[in-house]
Amino acid sequence: MTSLFPPWPLFSAFVLASLVLAVTPGPGVFYIVTRSIVQGRRSGLVSVAGVALGNLGNALVASVGLAALFAVSSLAFTIVKYAGALYLVYLGVQMLRTPRAEPSAPAPAVATLGRIFRDGFVVALLNPKTTLFFAAFLPQFLSPAVSPVLQSMALGAHFVAIAALTDSAYALAAGAVAPALARVGGVRRVGRRLGGSAFIGLGVFTALAGSRDVK
Repeated sequence: MTSLFPPWPLFSAFVLASLVLAVTPGPGVFYIVTRSIVQGRRSGLVSVAGVALGNLGNALVASVGLAALFAVSSLAFTIVKYAGALYLVYLGVQMLRTPRAEPSAPAPAVATLGRIFRDGFVVALLNPKTTLFFAAFLPQFLSPAVSPVLQSMALGAHFVAIAALTDSAYALAAGAVAPALARVGGVRRVGRRLGGSAFIGLGVFTALAGSRDVK
């Protein structure tokens, strides 16, 4: 079981990076927050479940794709690892360069819990950036000596669990302090800075340390 995870120093970096990236506001977070404001905490938590299932689906798709690629060539493992590190740095730079003013998404109409769950699932599953993120993020913590698909699924499930916890905190907070969230622009700026810095730091860290795991 433990062989599915990287050594503790690298795994702790994975957990920390996952936590920082999970709290960074994105499409899923804004959907959850908006649902919580419009329909309350219960609806917000249902949307968390939908988003989590969609994220898990993206993680599984990325895992299968990575496993198929790595089965072709061991060189592909190294190429994807470094390409992923560069992509993470690119995402970080783009996030830091995002214009300060961003249009607010319109509030969704009141809906049933089933529809809220379904919409959250679709928001997460059909976001192509999520699949690309997992394809770039997960290889940084994989070992070529263990099944890539099993490692990717295990790490992806951990990330989704961490994100579900932070998303639940967003839902509960949004339901309690809905009026204050009108000033969400400040939250977005801080989130962009944290997320951008985390992407860049993770990309640089894995690019420098990753070669020690490749044989």
